[in-house]
Amino acid sequence: MQKYSVVIVEDHTLLSQAIGNIVDSFDKFKVLYLCKNGKELIDKFSSPKNIPDIVLMDINMPIMNGIETTEWITANHPLVYVLALSIEDDEKTILKMIRVGAKGYLLKDVEKSILEHALIEVMDNGYYHSKNVTNILLKSISGKTDSTTLKENELIFMKFACTEMTYKEIADKMCLSPKTIDGYRDSLFEKLNVKNRIGLAMYAIKNKIYTP
Repeated sequence: MQKYSVVIVEDHTLLSQAIGNIVDSFDKFKVLYLCKNGKELIDKFSSPKNIPDIVLMDINMPIMNGIETTEWITANHPLVYVLALSIEDDEKTILKMIRVGAKGYLLKDVEKSILEHALIEVMDNGYYHSKNVTNILLKSISGKTDSTTLKENELIFMKFACTEMTYKEIADKMCLSPKTIDGYRDSLFEKLNVKNRIGLAMYAIKNKIYTP
């Protein structure tokens, strides 16, 4: 039986090898090689013999991340299918990956049988969407993305933002970098459709996130 070739792009070596062993155990698939980031993959693609049927793509990687790499593959090798395999489960990241060309999105805690099923579906139908990803896509199309679903750190940041603490003091309090805090602030402004810290505080008080 002819096997479909799979390349794994994952910056954690042990995890990459473990995923490779799982894929090699599937009847219809074999691992062609492993890469630690998108740049390494692009260098490999310079040789026709290194171009696989499917790329299992991580998102957060040094040098060149999964979103950038998927966009490059879509533009330069449209016949290569990209299936995202990540710990990132937020809607924005999932939508970004789908929009740049990923044919499916799986979380790293996925069961072995589902991974195999997803690979088969991608080769047979050109895509695989779990129920969760399908719901996200439908909400995106209808304009009803669940933007007000706030993460724990965003809620903690919001409570501190309702006090007189500066953003730097909040960063120190949360043991995070000022850049990360700026990211929380900008994300909340966009999610909650507010323009400044006062609007953020008013939202927090109105929704009983913060009690003065």
